[in-house]
Amino acid sequence: MRLLADLHTHTVASGHAFSTITELATAAAGKGLELIAFTDHGPSVPGGAHAWYFWNTKAVPETLSGVRILRGCEANVADTDNGLDLPDEILGMLDLVAVGFHPLTGFDDANRTRNTRALVRAMSNPLVDIVTHPGNSDEFPVDVATVVATAVERGVALELNNHSFDPASSRSAASYGERRVAIAARDAGALITIGSDAHFHDQVGTFEQALVVVEEIGFPLSRIVNRDAASVLEFLHDRRARPRVGAQGETRR
Repeated sequence: MRLLADLHTHTVASGHAFSTITELATAAAGKGLELIAFTDHGPSVPGGAHAWYFWNTKAVPETLSGVRILRGCEANVADTDNGLDLPDEILGMLDLVAVGFHPLTGFDDANRTRNTRALVRAMSNPLVDIVTHPGNSDEFPVDVATVVATAVERGVALELNNHSFDPASSRSAASYGERRVAIAARDAGALITIGSDAHFHDQVGTFEQALVVVEEIGFPLSRIVNRDAASVLEFLHDRRARPRVGAQGETRR
């Protein structure tokens, strides 16, 4: 299977990534991708982007190098009124909202009960579309059955993160957790995305290791959200109205 959309990429605004949006788009075009989302880290990650950055993503064109660009974020699970480290006023302006756990953002104590409660709360926010690397169980353990059941109930997609299977990744030791979540999602009827988690432009559209897992566990291809631009836009449109995503991907002003 060849995926034509990447919903998890980072720019220099994340504080520890090294490419611009233009460089990401150029690389995506060179690999034949139809769509990417740039999902920079929320402000609670050390060096992460300020809320104003996400507010001003309206300045980014809808297409670059012939690639559809979605303005997104990778927010952090947080002990706030809405469960995330960005306010709903900002999240509602974006085309795609992902959320995940990250080091030094308040959840480093590996408390499974607390983590599960916090993630379920974040997923219950109607603005959240994707949970990133939910299988990172060594650092941020959760009750997988509860998280997957919430994903099905809320229509939130669970990510199978390609970077977690890279031997050079800090998460590679816990790649079994990613596989376990994918199997649970398969059995429960949940949706998944496959993300590159690119922090440099040449990593955009890198899905090979995650796709091996998809094939090995027999995950239904029809439940992979980012098959192409059309499948992504259909998923987003069905969940809620967004500033720049219409039923067929047409621009909304």
